[in-house]
Amino acid sequence: MSIATLGRTSPVIRSGHVQLSIILRESEKSTLQTQIFDQIRTMILNGQLRGDDPLPTTRELSVQLGVSRNTAVLAYERLIAEGYIRTKPYVGTFVSPDLPDTAFLSAGETTATPPPMQVTDGSGAGEEAPHLRTHRLADPNRRRLAADFWVGRPDARTFPMKAWSQHIKARLKSAGSKLTSYSDPAGLLELRQAIAKHLAPARGVVCDPEQIIIVGGCQDGFNLVGRLLVHPGSTAVVESPCYQGAAFVLESLGAKLHPVPIDRDGLDVTQLPHVNGAVAYVTPSHQYPVGVTMSLQRRIELLSWATQYDAYIMEDDYDSDFRFVGSPLTALKGLDRNERVIYLGTFSKCMGPGLRLGYVVAPRRLVESFRRMKMLMNNGQSWLEQAAMADFMASGEFGRHLRRIRQLYRERRDALLGALHKHFGECEVYGEQAGMHLVWKLPEGFPSAEEVEAKGLAAGVGVCSLATGSALRFDKNDGADRLLMLGFVALSEKEIEDGIARLAGALKG
Repeated sequence: MSIATLGRTSPVIRSGHVQLSIILRESEKSTLQTQIFDQIRTMILNGQLRGDDPLPTTRELSVQLGVSRNTAVLAYERLIAEGYIRTKPYVGTFVSPDLPDTAFLSAGETTATPPPMQVTDGSGAGEEAPHLRTHRLADPNRRRLAADFWVGRPDARTFPMKAWSQHIKARLKSAGSKLTSYSDPAGLLELRQAIAKHLAPARGVVCDPEQIIIVGGCQDGFNLVGRLLVHPGSTAVVESPCYQGAAFVLESLGAKLHPVPIDRDGLDVTQLPHVNGAVAYVTPSHQYPVGVTMSLQRRIELLSWATQYDAYIMEDDYDSDFRFVGSPLTALKGLDRNERVIYLGTFSKCMGPGLRLGYVVAPRRLVESFRRMKMLMNNGQSWLEQAAMADFMASGEFGRHLRRIRQLYRERRDALLGALHKHFGECEVYGEQAGMHLVWKLPEGFPSAEEVEAKGLAAGVGVCSLATGSALRFDKNDGADRLLMLGFVALSEKEIEDGIARLAGALKG
């Protein structure tokens, strides 16, 4: 289909192996410069253009489109300013290498749904496999923003590089055959012993090292628990809203998701289903995404429900190392007297997700089943990282590291609360007592969270609506479109103040 563009047909622009189909519409209200910017930006976000792909020069672009060179220059300057492209002197113009392909499409953008996978039963007849939904895994370095309040990202500047390097080097010197041999798929015993020793005082979880299975982060743990306890048609209770990564794993294994709403006291236990053999996924210490803490009374009632209906509870304690008000809360697992709770912890938030280290604390009666399932999934995590983490914990450096960053993150939490108050007055926030993010309930008269997110990006500030923050909503009338997630631990106090000031300017404008 031909489209009239300023009296001409839009050409396909070629630069090496890259093709840019730029269409300038005569009927568009936006300027030519804006049309060029929007279309190249969309190609980048959709993954049609990837990091370091070459682009036409401004002279080539202007000639091929039949527009002034100044128009092409202005479009490129805007793309450069927002971090989508970059120039190399005397070489050319290229897509920014920091862009993670299609991982961070804005909430309003979608990609084409891939065709369903075909599976066969061996007879040659094919049938459609179910479509698998996956959670967002966006790299916060997707753009060079002035301030990015991305959720769940620890501050790389706080990683204990010197101590970690020393432990890595020491283990390498004495590795012997450990790097060339298989080890226990359940994990290095030294690390499991160190975790058990840490959990007792820190989270009130008393367990034997044999109950602990080392996994590659909580996502790996969800799969381990799900493969063992979920079967097609079984009931999986999830919070509403909840973390996509866990819900989609349960869904992929054939579970029927049963959402239960939350309020200021956490999961509304009065709405739990009266069915036997369910699995419930909860985040009681710092509910994801809203951040509220489940009350003690509801924790007790949840445990009673699990005992009565022969259910198991997956407790995701993803950022419980950071509590800023009062003493650390006892984990749900620490209150469990009937072995109904499966506890999931991670080093991704206190150390870094690049280590891919987490752990599952299994009920005693399920330990052997968990070990066998873990062996079916893989032959264990990297020995070197496990060994270094075990030494880091046993030396006392892990405890000191936690105390140091807990204080630092508290100061940054305070800076964020102060900046919100300074620029927006009294703000209704949730989850500020613990964790790595808080949630701001936008006042009446403000745009929706998705609109605020878009305005923030235009001003160089990254904030997250629930969808961008990997949250799954079940009730479109739950008011969650007024909730904005703000991660604060990876930003300095100055960056936090500057970012909120920019956001205020963008919203006032």
